[in-house]
Amino acid sequence: MNQLVRSLVIEDLTILPMTPTIGAEIEGIDLSRPLAAATVSALRQALLDWKVLFFRDQAITTEQHLAFARCFGDLEVHPFAPHKPDFPEVLAITHDDKSKGRENTWHSDVTWRLEPSLGSVLRAVEVPQVGGDTLFADMYAAWEGLKDEVKARIDGAMAVHDFTHFRAGMRKRGKSEAEIAAFEALYPMVEHPVVRTHPETGRKCIYVNAAFTLHIVGMEKAESDALLAHLYAQAAIPEYQCRFRWEKNSIAFWDNRASQHYAVSDYFPAVRKMERVTVIGDRPR
Repeated sequence: MNQLVRSLVIEDLTILPMTPTIGAEIEGIDLSRPLAAATVSALRQALLDWKVLFFRDQAITTEQHLAFARCFGDLEVHPFAPHKPDFPEVLAITHDDKSKGRENTWHSDVTWRLEPSLGSVLRAVEVPQVGGDTLFADMYAAWEGLKDEVKARIDGAMAVHDFTHFRAGMRKRGKSEAEIAAFEALYPMVEHPVVRTHPETGRKCIYVNAAFTLHIVGMEKAESDALLAHLYAQAAIPEYQCRFRWEKNSIAFWDNRASQHYAVSDYFPAVRKMERVTVIGDRPR
């Protein structure tokens, strides 16, 4: 299917691919209503095919946001990021004239977890008139585009992931070293494959990212740093990407196992208010 760049109709859904391999807008669905099992199945297959799905004009409640995400698995509670009052599973991501956007690094969500996310469902509550787009990168294509000698070096290698920048944020907010140590005990550094095999598609993809990966196990620091820099740079290749311009009530649902994303922080001091719900995944293999 990834060779087709035309609209598809499945279970009354219209799927409009944005590029040959990543990104598709979904029409013909109302996420405020309970979804039939066949519709959920069709959306799951579309997610596997296109890595990120986009929905426009979805004026849904928080409860409906949660219900949609739960169609695809259990939901996590993020231990570090602020959540919406009374809704611990909902991350409240707001930037304005007092808070510049900080998500402008290529990454896959929560890879510092032993079992990182399957996917994330992000809803636009308030967006700037211009700016604040999100880019997504196809990490299957990134793997397939590597030279054979690079593939040979990393296939089977492991890398260490950590919540480094959250730790720095806790220190900035005045958390004590004892409090930080308690979080480190709950979320110790983990090792994941540099090249992950997707549990549903069986395809390989690059699974290191600039936000959370520290080093490749068993390599000297200089070699690890250079190799990781090369792998991180693959997400920035335009041929592997799609770009989404947000509108109020737009929703993006992406597969963290096969993609990375980058939130463009070009809209300061305008307001960008988003809410994210994250579906629990499995241990990368």
